[in-house]
Amino acid sequence: MESPPPIAPLPSEVTTPDGFHSGFVALIGRPNVGKSTLLNQLVGQKVAITSPVAQTTRNRLRAILTTATAQLVLLDTPGIHKPHHLLGQRLVQSARGAIGEVDLVLLLVDASQPAGRGDAFIVELLRQARAPVHVALNKSDCMAAEQAEALIASYRALMPEWPLHLCSALSGEGCPDLVSALGAELPPGPHLYPPDAVSDQPEQLLLAELIREQVLHHTREEVPHSVAVRIERIVEDDTGKAPRTAVLATVLVERSSQKGILIGKGGQMLRTIGQGARLQMQKVFDGPVYLELFVKVVPGWRSHPGRLAELGYRGD
Repeated sequence: MESPPPIAPLPSEVTTPDGFHSGFVALIGRPNVGKSTLLNQLVGQKVAITSPVAQTTRNRLRAILTTATAQLVLLDTPGIHKPHHLLGQRLVQSARGAIGEVDLVLLLVDASQPAGRGDAFIVELLRQARAPVHVALNKSDCMAAEQAEALIASYRALMPEWPLHLCSALSGEGCPDLVSALGAELPPGPHLYPPDAVSDQPEQLLLAELIREQVLHHTREEVPHSVAVRIERIVEDDTGKAPRTAVLATVLVERSSQKGILIGKGGQMLRTIGQGARLQMQKVFDGPVYLELFVKVVPGWRSHPGRLAELGYRGD
């Protein structure tokens, strides 16, 4: 993944209270258990894209959550799964790499289903890590009352040594208690980022992800995993009646049939994708955005080391 930019210097007026804790927390779990949704819920705004499609997260981004007593730098990681191509291998490598780089691991599981083999694989992986582990039983609001006790028991049996926290990434239920527990587990330390920071994600990566999110939402199942987005240019345009930001981006696919699906009849699908992404970008820039999208066929890009490196998928 692309390396984050250097940490911005803290304003001189920022002071760290006594007993303050700070550190890095990796969100680990199987694909589609709600890691990105939980990240957005904890931070209080959108910093990671979400969709019902598995393996939505490709980039290991950092979100920053600051409370009165702690600063948590949260790493959203790709879901750990059995890879089927080089891109998948690098995504899993990225997630596994995060485990060894943090002060604390938060394992997120889907509590509406009993613990399974995928969870057991990740548990064994985490038992080899040096960092302490907490477990968030996400989607606890989806547990049927008559099954709740048995579902929780299946996770206690699988990982009896780690604290379990019931929460809902969607509603926020249980999240304040989860944040308090994580903050207390971090080592004593100062602010690592300014208290009002919520992410250190590079601007180009954020814009590319906003476009890819719209592709995930609007295209059929065969397309999303074969799509990558490259931001070609960002220009501040003040030649018109009102200043606006112009963004030029290329959407990469692997086959001509996928290009046809993305463009749609008369270009309608690409317009829909562009309109949705532009609305999200206007929140980023706090002003008007002109977005121009192109679609390019690059056969087999997910299995080509050079293409993956060019797009920032290095697995580190």
